[in-house]
Amino acid sequence: MAQDLSSVKAVLLDIEGTVCSISFVHDVLFPYALGALSSTLEKQWEDPSFSPYKDAFPPEHRTSPAALRSHVADLMSRDIKIAYLKNLQGYLWAKGYASGALKAPLFADVPAKFPAWKARGIDIVIYSSGSVPAQKLLFKHTDAVDHGDNGDLTPMITDYFDTVNAGLKTEVQSYQKISSKYDKLSASQWLFLSDNIKEVDAAKAAGMLSFVVQRPGNAELPSETKQRHTVIRSFDEIAL
Repeated sequence: MAQDLSSVKAVLLDIEGTVCSISFVHDVLFPYALGALSSTLEKQWEDPSFSPYKDAFPPEHRTSPAALRSHVADLMSRDIKIAYLKNLQGYLWAKGYASGALKAPLFADVPAKFPAWKARGIDIVIYSSGSVPAQKLLFKHTDAVDHGDNGDLTPMITDYFDTVNAGLKTEVQSYQKISSKYDKLSASQWLFLSDNIKEVDAAKAAGMLSFVVQRPGNAELPSETKQRHTVIRSFDEIAL
């Protein structure tokens, strides 16, 4: 299902399952955050610098360090995407990235596309359920040392969106809100890439071009997916 992409001026990228593996988030980032949380709660429970993150949680879950940790562990085990959890995770991951303990492993075809697209005047925009600060951390600390400044791809990224500043990723109005921020571009000049079919459906309903990305480790796609969508396994398949 080939599509003419000559009009595309902005590429909107999902992260998990699209530019890096789902396993990095669930098997590396989540466990790291839980481990770091224990020592953070022990050392910083009364620290003013930690208060904004702690106080964002519902009162019944911040009666003690143990209560907050238990709630965080529960939310993460169910992969609940809620702003106060995402902000706390970003705070914890920041230390891990800064120390070198965390580094985002991008799929091999991804890093070279950033400078290539930028050279063609195409904006690169990120849209993930992870918070914007967490997105920036991930792209600042990648394993793409040959394509960024020591793996830092953030200078090539135009903008970032999450569920707070754009809305839920399965809702059409979220993509309308993103495209409307750039009034010089029509929705049809955007290409959204995601492993989630419902997100792709929403982006297309908002007028964007959108492909389903099938990566190693992603769930198998329903058999009828290719009848409704363009499915790619590598960014090298995108004629931009």
